[in-house]
Amino acid sequence: MIGALALRNVGPAEKLDVTFGSRINLLTGDNGLGKSFLLDVAWWALTRRWPHEVNGAIPAGFKALPRDPSKKATIGFSFDAATGKNSQQSQFDRESQSWKRQKGRPPKPGLIIYAQADGGFSAWDPARNYWGTDRPPAYVFSSTEVWVGLRDGEATLCEGLLRDWATWQRENGSTFELLKSVLRVMSADGESLSPGALTRIDLSATVYPTIRVGYGLEVPLVHASAGMRRVMALVYLLVWTWTEHRQASRLLGEEPAQSVTFLIDEVEAHLHPKWQRRVVPALAELVQQLNPDADVQLIIATHSPLVMASLETTFDPAFDRWLDLDLVAGKVVLTERDYVGLGNAERWLLSEAFDLAATGDPRIEARLAELDRDLAKPDFSQKAAKRWHLELRDLLGESHPFWSRWRTFVDLKGWRL
Repeated sequence: MIGALALRNVGPAEKLDVTFGSRINLLTGDNGLGKSFLLDVAWWALTRRWPHEVNGAIPAGFKALPRDPSKKATIGFSFDAATGKNSQQSQFDRESQSWKRQKGRPPKPGLIIYAQADGGFSAWDPARNYWGTDRPPAYVFSSTEVWVGLRDGEATLCEGLLRDWATWQRENGSTFELLKSVLRVMSADGESLSPGALTRIDLSATVYPTIRVGYGLEVPLVHASAGMRRVMALVYLLVWTWTEHRQASRLLGEEPAQSVTFLIDEVEAHLHPKWQRRVVPALAELVQQLNPDADVQLIIATHSPLVMASLETTFDPAFDRWLDLDLVAGKVVLTERDYVGLGNAERWLLSEAFDLAATGDPRIEARLAELDRDLAKPDFSQKAAKRWHLELRDLLGESHPFWSRWRTFVDLKGWRL
């Protein structure tokens, strides 16, 4: 698992230092401030390769470049490996346009998994991707390849969700039992996920997995909602990565990895609020279930107040970190913030995680702010109040909390509107 990053003349800031917790790390901040970039750098630090470098079909995960090409650029990083703690610094070489790494046999940092925001997925397996072999440097899937399979020329690296799921279900062995167990863990409140029968959706011989849904039908996964497909892809790739790692370790006569680092970009992508409330605790529980002896580190970028709120009984500052990126005086600044329970999603929206002054329709907020300025004028009259009343009656819903305050004000004035 990764301990720290120290970036100089690379990324969103001239200088950026990040210290990660050993368990749950929450990355927050506005779009464009570097959350995905930090996940890419963390992946590279642990695996030695940029995602796009392994699979040019993905539209993200490109090699980091210096902010100012004329100046020295470095990436420092530390991580726990099987042989102990490891610290390195890599400098960008302008001649080769590459980041120079320490020579010699690199340490093994454990099993590394990266779920990208667009549905792509990457896995680095110390048993199958280790440096100095003719094996793939990593498994990097585009969002399409997650479903239909990953290939390297003529070689098939992974059959993909649709074929593997169907094969596991036909075999009805330990992998299918693991899949069903993982689905139960990932189920949202009041909605138990379970595989349905294999089915055909056209006149071809191809069979497709299905999922049982709350209204009683068994829906082919290719017809499921975007949120359901996101969850199914996470479930499948965790089962595939762990099962293949365990089998490869057995063939090599090695013990399975004792640490798992799971990077997740926009963990809430496509998910209904009830899923957003459940997804991070479920993933932490799930990875721990796959190998109860492993240390599990989650690094999660999120824009969801429900994700932040979902950890109020879980977050422990001894092991966990909240890392917040902000734009201050035109510069990107990373702050490690104290995580304090706020009780609900709306209060989290108004917190330092999202930097919102209000949570409603911006047009309504602007008009109410204008009304407050009018009310502060000493000559605010009944005529002005009536004009505002008519405008806001058309603009606001009857249950808007403004009305109770407004009625109290009008009654105290003794006005009839």
